[in-house]
Amino acid sequence: MTIQTLLESRLRDALGAPAQVSATADARFGDYQTNAAMILAKTRRMNPRQVATEIIEKLQVDDFCQTPEIAGAGFINFRLKPEFVAGQTRALLDDPQLGVPKAENPRKIIVDFSSPNVAKPMHVGHIRSTILGDTLARIARFLGHEVVTDNHIGDWGTQFGKVIYGWKHFRDDVALERDAIQELVRLYKHANSLADADPAIMTTCREELVKLQAGDPENLDIWKRTVALSWREFEAMYGLLGIHFDEHLGESAYNDALAPLVDKLLSCGIAEVSEGAVCVFFRDNPALAEKPCLIRKSDGGFLYATTDLATLQYRIQRWNADAIWYVVGAPQALHFEQVFNVAARMGISGDLRHIPFGSILGEDRKLMKTRSGENVSLRDVLEEAQQRALRLVEEKNPEMPAEEKATIAQIIGIGAVKYAELSQFRMSDYVFSWDKMLSFQGNTAPYLQNAYVRIRSIFRKSGSEFDAPTALALTEPAEEGLCKKLLQFGEIVPSILDDFRPNLLANYLYELANAFHGFYEACPVLKSEGETRTSRLALCELTARVLQQGLELLGIRVPERM
Repeated sequence: MTIQTLLESRLRDALGAPAQVSATADARFGDYQTNAAMILAKTRRMNPRQVATEIIEKLQVDDFCQTPEIAGAGFINFRLKPEFVAGQTRALLDDPQLGVPKAENPRKIIVDFSSPNVAKPMHVGHIRSTILGDTLARIARFLGHEVVTDNHIGDWGTQFGKVIYGWKHFRDDVALERDAIQELVRLYKHANSLADADPAIMTTCREELVKLQAGDPENLDIWKRTVALSWREFEAMYGLLGIHFDEHLGESAYNDALAPLVDKLLSCGIAEVSEGAVCVFFRDNPALAEKPCLIRKSDGGFLYATTDLATLQYRIQRWNADAIWYVVGAPQALHFEQVFNVAARMGISGDLRHIPFGSILGEDRKLMKTRSGENVSLRDVLEEAQQRALRLVEEKNPEMPAEEKATIAQIIGIGAVKYAELSQFRMSDYVFSWDKMLSFQGNTAPYLQNAYVRIRSIFRKSGSEFDAPTALALTEPAEEGLCKKLLQFGEIVPSILDDFRPNLLANYLYELANAFHGFYEACPVLKSEGETRTSRLALCELTARVLQQGLELLGIRVPERM
């Protein structure tokens, strides 16, 4: 039980009703506070301070808090007793969860994220879905949920007619082996330009697509090779990012289910034919009344909504999932609202969530593009991140072995890209700035990684292995302040999934690093003696563990040296 939930439990006992408690933003007003008296005063039409007084008279918190204080219009502030803080902090040293409680009702959750398209490079637009989705999966697992990560890749569509035409007529096998994605892009672009200029070639491309859809052996083999080559490239990116998927079925996996799905929707009266197309209308939903969901075009073609409904059916049947989270950009909000409404009519229950996010902007505050106007390649971003980080490492440690420099540069560079994403509220657009994300000052991954490295250097200098004390002796305000910040880790992590906000964890880790630096400046560690030295080393050890665990939940590694 965290301190926050302990206080809420005691308030519930006193009030006979739930009450919320939050950490104070300013330590001058205590450690925690509640506005329960102000809320209750409204219903009773009483003075909030009078209600707060009555609550305090009934409240039993003297075993871990000083006498609660009434502040402002009726806030109740709580200050923790130093001995309680010391005891709770010492207990964290023996807790592999570092104070983070496991979920009381663990669920099976499918997280759908990343979703690149076959025969196209992953680009900067994939950063947000890929990194955010992975982080939410990591946090849900840490909280005790069973998580299935699914990469619903785009491996089917009209573009394959042109890819196959280009493959048959213009393929360069050497280029394909050297850089498969770039060669596939070249083939598509070349075929597309020819088709735009020559109707006969456009017709041939369409015929190649029809042959593929009909199961032509040659075209099917080309398509399979295209998918395999693309996935090889995707896996290289995921390997750099340290991301694993439990499943990566593409759109093609659901082809055979589409026609039966549409027939079922028609026979059940969920869908109807309108001007030759099959649609689901939402006449009883004012927000969607003028926005029907198209599931089969008048020419017989299926759409993304059809595939997503078939995928949803499969996931419920295959995994018996309690929740499915779709980490997809904000522009797809209407699409998912429609799909979830159709799913509900089909009797599909479960917690279906669209987790949207904003855009990544260039320095000009416009969507990040290359000079030629194309999407910036994710590979280029990750390579540049490592190159820039390597220059920083070489400046700091020119004598370090080259292999170690490269390893550390990868940890710092990839971590910087991830943290730049995760430290933002997901719905905010943010400017992609190399200088800011790789800075060793401010709210950045290198700053947090450097805090971890500094702590590890303390133990190297100490000349002995860490041995946890039986109790902590806190004698300075900076020690107690660091302890209180460490104890908040167990409160922050579960709250992230309330609104899918990893930035709460990023901001907490930044505050923790600041609290540690304040402690380090005010409280000599290696120069102290006896139980004071032992306690301070324990606080260093615990801070390092929380920083490492917190960054791991964000998918970010820590080096031992920088």
